[in-house]
Amino acid sequence: MIPSPPAGTITIADKTVSRLGFGTMRLTGPGTWGDPDDRLMALTVLRQAVHTHGIIHIDTADAYGPHTVEHLVRDALYPYPDHVLIATKVGMVRPAPGQWKPLGNPFYLRACVEASLRRLKTERLELCYLHRIDPEVALDDQIAVLHALQDEGKIGHIGLSKVTPDNIRYVLKHRPVAAVQKVLNTTDRDDPAVETCRDLNIPYVAYRPLAAGALAHTHGPAAPLNWLLSQGPHVTPIPSTSQPCHLDEIVAAVQDGPA
Repeated sequence: MIPSPPAGTITIADKTVSRLGFGTMRLTGPGTWGDPDDRLMALTVLRQAVHTHGIIHIDTADAYGPHTVEHLVRDALYPYPDHVLIATKVGMVRPAPGQWKPLGNPFYLRACVEASLRRLKTERLELCYLHRIDPEVALDDQIAVLHALQDEGKIGHIGLSKVTPDNIRYVLKHRPVAAVQKVLNTTDRDDPAVETCRDLNIPYVAYRPLAAGALAHTHGPAAPLNWLLSQGPHVTPIPSTSQPCHLDEIVAAVQDGPA
């Protein structure tokens, strides 16, 4: 029996998924680097999210580890149930723990997609985000290679991460944007892209919804998560945790819907 989706549902990349997603950034070592201290617990959290709580939107990136979390997602959830959406991101290099740098060279982006396909053990990335726009590479070139990979059947849908409303409208001139991912929480609450995505009917995926746990520690997860859900039916938070007990608390916090 499939559990009821927490916080209701939303359609992303042609799949009806739980409006509460799960971000996987915390399933690594310190600095989003290397393996987690307890690999078995990381696998347990992923399985618990999907099979116990009905969270069927799992968000990851090749930069988490780097590469660590894509392996964890595969080991925990493969073969992926048809109703589960696995989203990943490409276009960010990791020089060292805690360091991040956009790299939008088209050859690199293509290599990233091919490597993610192997790590996730799938023939198509259902939702692949450009993790960051590289200011040193023409945006047209970065998007063009993702569109080419989409035409080849290796990417199903393309998303954008940490972009402006102008970026969204520019990319949208060429092809649909499946989702936009940005920081949004009760501390970082002013983002014009929320309204842009609402007007353009694009799902807005809110990462760091609990400010890396700070808001949950201070207020509990209910108020900040339900505030996000109240921002519009197109807003979908993807909290992250490495602890099964914390995941239980997060899901319980949204069961009654927006406050």
